[in-house]
Amino acid sequence: MKIVRFLRGKETVTGILEDGRVFTATGDIYGGLKIVEKNPLPVEEAALLPPVVPSKVVAVGLNYRDHAEELGSPIPSEPILFMKPSTSVIGPEDSIVHPSACNRMDYEAELALVVKEKAYRVSEEDAPRFILGYTCCNDVTARDLQTKDGQWTRAKSFDTFCPIGPVIETEIDPLELSVVSRLNGETRQSSNTRQFIFPVFELFSFISHIMTLLPGDVITTGTPSGIGAMKPGDTVEVEVEGIGVLRNAIVAERARPSD
Repeated sequence: MKIVRFLRGKETVTGILEDGRVFTATGDIYGGLKIVEKNPLPVEEAALLPPVVPSKVVAVGLNYRDHAEELGSPIPSEPILFMKPSTSVIGPEDSIVHPSACNRMDYEAELALVVKEKAYRVSEEDAPRFILGYTCCNDVTARDLQTKDGQWTRAKSFDTFCPIGPVIETEIDPLELSVVSRLNGETRQSSNTRQFIFPVFELFSFISHIMTLLPGDVITTGTPSGIGAMKPGDTVEVEVEGIGVLRNAIVAERARPSD
């Protein structure tokens, strides 16, 4: 099942995407959704929102061997974690804002998972039942600020720096999925989740032994090699097999009016 959130007029509605059409649904997103609409919208006409509103985004760095190599970083012995604020989350077709404080802003295509129920100290074997489903993520990064700061918080946390969507797919196996990014239609990243250093369920267990995960929280799983810069006027796409395409345009930060 492909779960979406979209605008119907001014109302935020939960829906299910089937055969290119968006059906309004009723019930709990975390279990028991049912289609209630007989006249669905073509997906092209639906104003899709981020498919979930997380309390936090927990991100994993350097989880593909080739990405660690391109950055000249050693293969980590444990997952490297950082956080992105909920205010960085945007949806499909929303604009990524290039901050004036940043000289190089990079795309990072990633598979992300959405937490289904409250989870703490979950075993790797039990992890699948705590996962609602999977979505695409672009872990946008101010690369020059990441290098300057020596840690990742500022570089990862600007508003609009966490596009997710277009759907939450509840019925795929995350262990062997292609992950691709395209910039202005040109493929820049192409890999597969079987290349992970730390597989999805191991990551979930590891993170849940550090912090309590809440329904709707998002975990991103790292990006493959091929990262590169984006600039205003570009369009970036993240495609994960079985989920769909997350597309966003890049715009310049608007100058603030003088006091």
